[in-house]
Amino acid sequence: MKILSRLFLLGTALLLMTTLHAQSLAPDIVVTKVVNAPVADVWKVWTTAEGIESFFAPKAAKVVPEPGGAFELWFGLDQPEGSRGSEGCLVHSVVPMRELVFEWNAPPTIPRIRRLRTLVYLNFDPVEGDKTSVTLRNFGYGQGEEWARTKAYFERAWPAVMANLEKRFAKP
Repeated sequence: MKILSRLFLLGTALLLMTTLHAQSLAPDIVVTKVVNAPVADVWKVWTTAEGIESFFAPKAAKVVPEPGGAFELWFGLDQPEGSRGSEGCLVHSVVPMRELVFEWNAPPTIPRIRRLRTLVYLNFDPVEGDKTSVTLRNFGYGQGEEWARTKAYFERAWPAVMANLEKRFAKP
């Protein structure tokens, strides 16, 4: 009887372990580029105002690469506050030279979704020849027409951003 009890407890424990194991979430958008620069240089352009302004946004208002730090880029410099760019977006996670995670919002043309956030994960991996593979993964799009419009917008925008990054480091 003692053996049956132990087997029952073991079986229950295994069931709970498999039931409680979180399923990995597939990203909604993925873009990867191999950039002709070492990781340190590519990391710097993603984590400094000057770097961001060299390939991504005309004005990097606040870039603080630490958890809870601001990640606010302005695209519409002459727009009213709250409609300039990624106002209010924050950095979630930083693993120096390896991973940067930040919030991102919808464009001002989709105001109901704009106040919500998706997450952008950037991974930086060294590649032979002093190059860097950068993978952008964007998670968190909801359901419905406005979310579909937002996702369609970023399915065009993120590849353009990553192409600009690649051009930023292109060698003549």
